[in-house]
Amino acid sequence: MARHLPSVWHRPFLAESGLSRLMDEIFGDFSDVGFEISPSVGKTDVYEKDGNVIYEMELPGVTKDEIEIKVEQGRLTISGEIKRSEEVKQEDYFRIGRTYGRFQRSLPLPADVKDEKAISAALKHGILKVCVPLDKSIKEKAKPVAVKVE
Repeated sequence: MARHLPSVWHRPFLAESGLSRLMDEIFGDFSDVGFEISPSVGKTDVYEKDGNVIYEMELPGVTKDEIEIKVEQGRLTISGEIKRSEEVKQEDYFRIGRTYGRFQRSLPLPADVKDEKAISAALKHGILKVCVPLDKSIKEKAKPVAVKVE
């Protein structure tokens, strides 16, 4: 008696691509209202250094002219668009793993921003670095909380 493997085993990359596309379609509508299930663009590190809060965001393939940065209502909003360098027909793909199109990330600013006009940004090797000067260090205001283990 011969056993047959499911058809997905013959072309596994095609199934993964189809599932990824389906998930993107299901959850894609949430991005229009500013809610992302799993942001695939703009993974961000936030840290304090030399009296500044630093936001470092991955933006591979994006030029400085394709990025817009706004500060409003205590939030830093970074938006833009990732464009394809060439057109490829959908049926010619084996797997689609990269993201293209518009993106937007909105991140909270600390309460002690020194001067919003002094916020600076630089893009180098696909990493956007935004420096926000502070009046007071966030680390100095942080107080440890004792945790009891029972």
